[in-house]
Amino acid sequence: MDCHQEEIVSSLLESYHEIGGINHLDCSNLPSKRVIGGLCEELLQLLFPGFFAEEVVSSKELPLITNERVAGIRERLCVEIRRSLRLKNPDAKDHSEEANVTCCKFLRRLPVVRRLLHTDVEAAYEGDPAAMSFEEIIVAYPSLEAVAIQRLAHILYTEGVPLIPRMMTEWAHSHTGIDIHPGAQIGSHFFIDHGTGVVIGETCVIGSHVKLYHGVTLGARSFAKDDQGHIVKGIKRHPNVEDNVTIYPNATILGGDTTIGTRSTIGANVFVMQSVPADTLMALGEQEHRVQDKKARRA
Repeated sequence: MDCHQEEIVSSLLESYHEIGGINHLDCSNLPSKRVIGGLCEELLQLLFPGFFAEEVVSSKELPLITNERVAGIRERLCVEIRRSLRLKNPDAKDHSEEANVTCCKFLRRLPVVRRLLHTDVEAAYEGDPAAMSFEEIIVAYPSLEAVAIQRLAHILYTEGVPLIPRMMTEWAHSHTGIDIHPGAQIGSHFFIDHGTGVVIGETCVIGSHVKLYHGVTLGARSFAKDDQGHIVKGIKRHPNVEDNVTIYPNATILGGDTTIGTRSTIGANVFVMQSVPADTLMALGEQEHRVQDKKARRA
């Protein structure tokens, strides 16, 4: 069969000319998805030494290994940050200094992230009777991986780095099924049980000792638009969840002016679009179920 390759190429080139917005030509490289994914894996090794590496890590070798890992991450992350910063200021000749400063700020925050992640592991151990050890949580619980990457990405997000924070959390999303925007603010002792299908929006503010189950959505209720009909960006769209809240599977909580009060519990499959006071249990009422004898029905 004649594939008519010349016609295919010609039609594609014509499409490139006619359809803008999805071409990235005659300009600097964007951050590499492959490199960002590799950096996420190496950052997990740095945060949890001995857990995410194939080789055994000894205490004696830890200073050398840590130094090598930090140096490697710094070198490659600086390149990706520099590429990303060009989007924010394409007229600048060089972003190397700004990228280096931002990268160093990020790396200095790693001990703070480790302290938070230790509380997350504690929360998972105390909150899940199936968890037999910290080791099991670190190597087997997808929520810890997703939260770890989000806490890292949030640092770059607050530093105003384009693209990379979202690329990091989407890497975690693809690995875990948990979608947490890098802009979300999350307190200590955070645990997502099971995790599949959880969505946490950009402007969510989550307190400490919060537990979510699978399928929970903390999303936006509606999108304000400007006079031209375009969505207004950068406004509060997602709910607040205060300390010591538990939200059960498949609950949906929407809206930037919605707050779930301290120590409240949101039951499974509940749909919430208004604030819930502290110490509230919100659950669906009794539902009628039809029960039939299958054998009698066939008779």
